[in-house]
Amino acid sequence: MNKSWSKIISTNARLVLQSTALLTKKYSSAAAKFSPSPIGVTQNDLLASLNADELMHLFPHLEFVSLALNKELVQHGGKITHVYFPTTAVIASLFLREDGNTAEIGVAGHEGVIGASILTNDRALGTARVQTAGFAYRLNATTLKELCMQHSKLRNLLMRYMQASFSKMALVSAYESHCSVDQKLARWLLDRLDRSPTNALNVTQELIATMLGVRRETITDAAGRLRDAGLIRYFRGIVIVLDRIGLETNAGESYIMAKREFDMVVSDSNETEGEPLYAA
Repeated sequence: MNKSWSKIISTNARLVLQSTALLTKKYSSAAAKFSPSPIGVTQNDLLASLNADELMHLFPHLEFVSLALNKELVQHGGKITHVYFPTTAVIASLFLREDGNTAEIGVAGHEGVIGASILTNDRALGTARVQTAGFAYRLNATTLKELCMQHSKLRNLLMRYMQASFSKMALVSAYESHCSVDQKLARWLLDRLDRSPTNALNVTQELIATMLGVRRETITDAAGRLRDAGLIRYFRGIVIVLDRIGLETNAGESYIMAKREFDMVVSDSNETEGEPLYAA
């Protein structure tokens, strides 16, 4: 990357981690596993919103894992064996179309979870694939179901998250049937920006085209228009968002209404009794 570009990359202090030591107590090279710490667990918003009692019941069952780019966690229709609470990783839920291509139906980062549908169905609704390498907390699916039977706050939190995710999916689908490619691209970039510690996104135009179900050349043209408008810059698989507000305006209701609905539903789950272990 051009050195001058480093001046326009900003960070989100809430998400940036100085080192994995903040997330772990130790690293065992023999076991090749990270051990979770209570502070690290709260890097996932859902886990952070649990009260101390429920989080401490959940804590012994969590495994801190590193997720590589493009790693498939579960395939569409496959049995869900583990649930993932991302901290720095970004995981997309994909649907395999009849023509063999994939389409993105959802995405989860530090705000969410992958595999919560285990509460209603043992089979995955989509293929879960890592789009941004990073870390997550993994939990055995059977263990999660047992814990949810014992702890209503955890069960209600995950059910609300699923409701919010489905509502967002429906709103995006409804709005984007009338959206331009520029608007779809702006919304997609904002979804990733919400889950990124910086304004620099490690994505290729080919990946974006695949997720949006359009030709790569179409994304190249749309990205050029966003660049010319001063909203983004891009270079060799890196997109830098220069003007978030402008990008939100460009995305329109496709992003704004879906995010508002998601935030409203999830926030309702925090109005029950019990203080979180750590303040968000």
